[in-house]
Amino acid sequence: MCPSCRHRLHAKDLVPVLSWVELRGKCRYCQAKISWQYPIVELAMASLFIVSYFHWPYSLTGFGLVVFGLWLVALVMFVAMTVYDIRWMILPDRLVLLTTIAAGLLVLFLGLDTNDIGTITNSILGGWLLAGIFWVTFQVSDGKWIGGGDVKLGFGLGLLAGGLLETMLLLFVASLLGTIVGLPLLIKGGRASHKVPFGPFIISAAIVVFLWGQSIINWYISLIGV
Repeated sequence: MCPSCRHRLHAKDLVPVLSWVELRGKCRYCQAKISWQYPIVELAMASLFIVSYFHWPYSLTGFGLVVFGLWLVALVMFVAMTVYDIRWMILPDRLVLLTTIAAGLLVLFLGLDTNDIGTITNSILGGWLLAGIFWVTFQVSDGKWIGGGDVKLGFGLGLLAGGLLETMLLLFVASLLGTIVGLPLLIKGGRASHKVPFGPFIISAAIVVFLWGQSIINWYISLIGV
């Protein structure tokens, strides 16, 4: 429904991006402006699906197709949580739970697809490592450095990372992204003036590590000559 006039929207009003363009960014029924958030989120979702397909690091046959489908489900949850965290500084428990379930099933079917039990055990270790690091950070900072939602999300993202080394890479990428975005805000307005949600950064890092983590690790190993 339209958040302004609460008129029930029909299929012609809900075609991703195209409806927004056709309506020129206004509600068909009350002419209230439709936020840019909607087409941006829709384009981001489509882009993530396309990038995932072309850079998919696993098979797309048999159980691999199930893994890919579960990954797309996880991406939908990622985008929804990113919007929530940016707008309201919260990661809803329901979305976190759905993400964790999707991640768990993904890891299970990935293990079946590769016929490697180590895939499952390594992912579980990665999940506990990331959740543990986030929990300790939350306790030490009394919730000032990281939120409770990030702690809950940590296990699912660690599962997707796929192992201890990949989990550490996820932490590095998330911290790097957080520094790039957050530091200018702190310099401009002072620490008390800006609160930067960490959820979007760890979610972005999880996507990077899942799709390109092994390639990044191999590149780094060859760079240092190990």
